[in-house]
Amino acid sequence: MTGEDELEELDEDSLHNSEALPTRRPHPIIIVVSLAARGGVLWLPVAGLLALCGKRKAAKRALTAAMIAMPLGHLVSLVVHRRRPPAANLPARQALPEHPDSSSFPSKHAATAAAFGTATALADREAAFFVTPLVLLVAYSRLRTRVHWPTDVLVGLAIGALVALAQAGIGRSARARATACRLAAIVRPVFSDHS
Repeated sequence: MTGEDELEELDEDSLHNSEALPTRRPHPIIIVVSLAARGGVLWLPVAGLLALCGKRKAAKRALTAAMIAMPLGHLVSLVVHRRRPPAANLPARQALPEHPDSSSFPSKHAATAAAFGTATALADREAAFFVTPLVLLVAYSRLRTRVHWPTDVLVGLAIGALVALAQAGIGRSARARATACRLAAIVRPVFSDHS
């Protein structure tokens, strides 16, 4: 048995033998959240609410991270093609009007959500307190509606978090360079006058 076969067996076991993922139709909130998160649309009003609450910096960083994570997830899915869970006849799956046939790996919903949530947390912990449950609900909705395997969602979450962390690192290094340039501009005349 190859590593890929073992992973698929683990996914199938966790998806089919989990009490957290029943086969019955999900609660309407789960369905609405899953549909609203399609294409990252859910995060636009969330960012708007953050901005209205005075968290503009967090909103801007979160949207930027989400806009990077989504196409990155699509790019990975072009390279790694994986079939969706075979759940077409389950009420949990039939609850969604969408029937995606693109690669299941990784979950783009999860990647976008994690990027938005992680960037929010890095910029403003108070805002993260409200955004994180929504991120987790989006990720869970993709499992609960049987559109993704568990590893699709986990990898999507990891991609999104890494995008936000990289964005924060780039922002910090750019700020550090700008600060160094300002200090150099202040210090240079002092030393040039004394030479």
